Amino acid sequence: MKKKILMVCLGNICRSPLAEGILRSKVDCSVVSVDSAGTAGYHIGKNPDPRSIAIARKYRIDISQQRCRKFSAEDFKEFDLIYAMDK
Repeated sequence: MKKKILMVCLGNICRSPLAEGILRSKVDCSVVSVDSAGTAGYHIGKNPDPRSIAIARKYRIDISQQRCRKFSAEDFKEFDLIYAMDK
């Protein structure tokens, strides 16, 4: 069974999509599943911020096809680890 990891920030448009992309590039995707979400619903369905996409590309990571989604209570059941990124 895959270990499921969720990266969370406020809008799921800058930090968490980039963290998702970086982590995916570092793990064995056959045993680890990585996703991201935001605590606010400002950007649901949108692509990550162009600046995050550009930073990822510098490291040969493509996050351009990710779509923003809002964190839900179900995520507590769905994921093994949840990392929140905020001050």
